[in-house]
Amino acid sequence: MDNPIIVPEGTAGKVIKCKAAVAWRPWERLTIQEVEVAPPQKLEVRVKILFTSLCSGDVLAWVSEGPLFPRILGHEATGVVESVGEGVTEVVPGDKVMMVYTGECGECAHCKSEESNLCSLLRHKTNKGVMIQDNTSRFSTEGTPIYHFAGTSTFVEYTVVHAGCVVKLNPLAPLEMVCALSCGVVAGLGSVLNVAKPKEGSSVAIFGLGVTGLAAAEGARIAGAARIIGIDEDPNRRARAPDFGVNCTLNPSLYTVAIKDVIGGMTGGGVDRSIECSGDPRYILSAFDCLHTGWGVAVLNVVSRTGDEFRTDPMNFMGEKTLKGCFFGNYKPRSHLPLLVDMIMNQELDLAKFVTYRFTFDEIKEAFKLYEDGEDVLICIIRMGE
Repeated sequence: MDNPIIVPEGTAGKVIKCKAAVAWRPWERLTIQEVEVAPPQKLEVRVKILFTSLCSGDVLAWVSEGPLFPRILGHEATGVVESVGEGVTEVVPGDKVMMVYTGECGECAHCKSEESNLCSLLRHKTNKGVMIQDNTSRFSTEGTPIYHFAGTSTFVEYTVVHAGCVVKLNPLAPLEMVCALSCGVVAGLGSVLNVAKPKEGSSVAIFGLGVTGLAAAEGARIAGAARIIGIDEDPNRRARAPDFGVNCTLNPSLYTVAIKDVIGGMTGGGVDRSIECSGDPRYILSAFDCLHTGWGVAVLNVVSRTGDEFRTDPMNFMGEKTLKGCFFGNYKPRSHLPLLVDMIMNQELDLAKFVTYRFTFDEIKEAFKLYEDGEDVLICIIRMGE
């Protein structure tokens, strides 16, 4: 259980000075420096961050050219509410919370739908680098505004986010583990449990054995799949896959025939479900083609680049196979993620095996260097402080 969390008194409504890791330019080393964090405005929450994790999405944003610099990266974190703005009712100061890069406003057609989690307000507008209420930043240093990232900006001791992107947690939730839940793990789990929905005893093929793919394997295991096939060219990824429920691994580069034919021969005509988690356009089609006719469902979970294409004969759909897309595991953050936290607390879901490195906030540059050096990283947990 976490130690009691201390939130400073008398800071509500005031600017807080604290440490942040600021990305000033693409590829330039992060600068750990003092920044000013303004109070939350209407429908905003200011959070003291205790744990954050480094994801490949942060690294991609760091190296991408664009106008949104300087900025504070980070999009997976847990902490405690320091103060709230006008109109915020679902959390109060002292609540344990998780922040997510997508949200749930609760009012739009998507939030009210039982099928969709694509909140009209918070899915895309949080990517503008400013708060959506007034199009300004809550971060600055010596009068210079600093852009937000993904509506969260978690590489800072205090952040401000829209209330719809804040998930209230069980007071006993293990914050260090839960912070690893809010991106790739959620995407992988939900793509299986909420979208593919394999039946007990079924077969599932998973293309790509990174964080999202291994989480998909966990989802298949939880669903009771009898055969979980992992496809990846990287030997290290294949080697660790059995720890996540994968009972057969394949390296497509070793075969002289298409991987769909290999899988079809192994499974009597194809798998019941497949999950594409590699982001490689070659495997999108493979994930669809390796399905069993009549009931096979493929879920597209990761897209590598805008504009990538794959082609298939329309007649292939006459075999009653289905290709589906998935965003954030089809989870509504505020409504559904507390259920995953319960699974962690009930030891039904083990996130510890996803964590390959741990760092302190002062060591965050070392965490980034792992990715620069091509290390095979699942999740890096960064402790922000007490």
